[in-house]
Amino acid sequence: MHNQDYGDPPQRTADALQRDAFRAHENLGSADGLTRWLRPPVRESWQRSLRHHADPDEAVPQLVFTGSELAEYRTSHPLAAVMPVIRRLLVRPGTDTGLLVAVGDELGRLLWVEGDDDARRLAERMLFIPGTDWSERSIGTSAPGTALASGQSVQIIGAEHFSRQVHSWSCTAVPVHDPDTGTLIGVVDITGRDEAVAAHTLALVEATVAAAESQLKVERLQEAGRSRRRRPRVVGSAPRPQRRNLLRQDSLQILGRDPAVVNVGGRPATLSTRHAELLTLLALHPAGLTADELSVMVYPESTSVSTVRAEMLRLRNLLGKHSQGSPEPPLVPQSRPYRLPHEVVIDAKQVLGYLENGAYRLALGLYRGPVLPRSDAPAITALRSEVSMVLREAMLSDAGPDSLLEYLALPEGRDDVEAWSRALRLLPERSPRKASIMAGLQRIEAELG
Repeated sequence: MHNQDYGDPPQRTADALQRDAFRAHENLGSADGLTRWLRPPVRESWQRSLRHHADPDEAVPQLVFTGSELAEYRTSHPLAAVMPVIRRLLVRPGTDTGLLVAVGDELGRLLWVEGDDDARRLAERMLFIPGTDWSERSIGTSAPGTALASGQSVQIIGAEHFSRQVHSWSCTAVPVHDPDTGTLIGVVDITGRDEAVAAHTLALVEATVAAAESQLKVERLQEAGRSRRRRPRVVGSAPRPQRRNLLRQDSLQILGRDPAVVNVGGRPATLSTRHAELLTLLALHPAGLTADELSVMVYPESTSVSTVRAEMLRLRNLLGKHSQGSPEPPLVPQSRPYRLPHEVVIDAKQVLGYLENGAYRLALGLYRGPVLPRSDAPAITALRSEVSMVLREAMLSDAGPDSLLEYLALPEGRDDVEAWSRALRLLPERSPRKASIMAGLQRIEAELG
């Protein structure tokens, strides 16, 4: 979504922003080097970048995919279905303009880089190519990585890039969200010279992303209609080969939920606590788990392997029935060992990934509460503790006041004296929000005696 602080052209001129950004690089080690010279969204991004790279010269994009591996991955990504829209609205009009259009996944890995041939050759020198990681964790501040970390549209101009090798480029990026779930699924970026950060460029990219999200929704509705019209297979005939529907990813929501919800082919189904535990563990261990391993991980007290097998049989039946009539391959666990037929996105793992990359706003936006709060399975209890601990440590060590205040509204933060005290220290002296923080600390003191 459009955001004044992140996406709109800054009030200062581009030349003034460049001078200030160079001063920020020169004063990187000083106490006010970032606060004094950088506009807020860039400053926040640099602060996240410094957690990964103490020296901007060390920030170099990493090559993640090559050759057939890249081709297979991007073919299977949901954004592949809307690339025709992106090409029609951004790539073709930008031919011979010196601009590049890059489309990346939700982790900041570039899948497509298309546009002006001369610009592509120049961009290759800094590894701005398909298959490279342009997240803040890899390269520091850049429009694709910062848009993903903040969840907002953003423009990065020249020396505002954290890595000096990118200073001759400017870019505009807009995150892409799943139209059904709101989950972040990728980013669209325009990279070039001054034209790449013009006000109309931002509006154009945002309009393109809105069109792509709408097209993804339409394609899903059309696919659902085709599946309803499809004739049932004649008994005794050979089964048709199934392929993954590339328009969506199966997902499992276990944060703050009881019962949990699994989405298969865009169709939700509720799960009992035990079935949610089993499905979560299989999703976390794609290589598979034996009945003995599941028994130890799921049951707090020793139980027979036959009990695990009986529960797995019920889970297989439930998921099989849920998949009937769907064009998607069913998410029915295979056996020997028990394993899932394809990847399932787990909201708890997404939160951990966002926290690791400093994307605290996205993590808090997705975090609905503890993992399977009623579960006493040893492995689930450990995952619940890990997510809560990593979230708290991130808030106490790195989060800004806005993220910290959002954390205090969660059950985990309600009585966390250390977190409330840190929020009080982070807020400006004259902030009107300090009164509510003081009231919160007084409440905790009164309740705890």
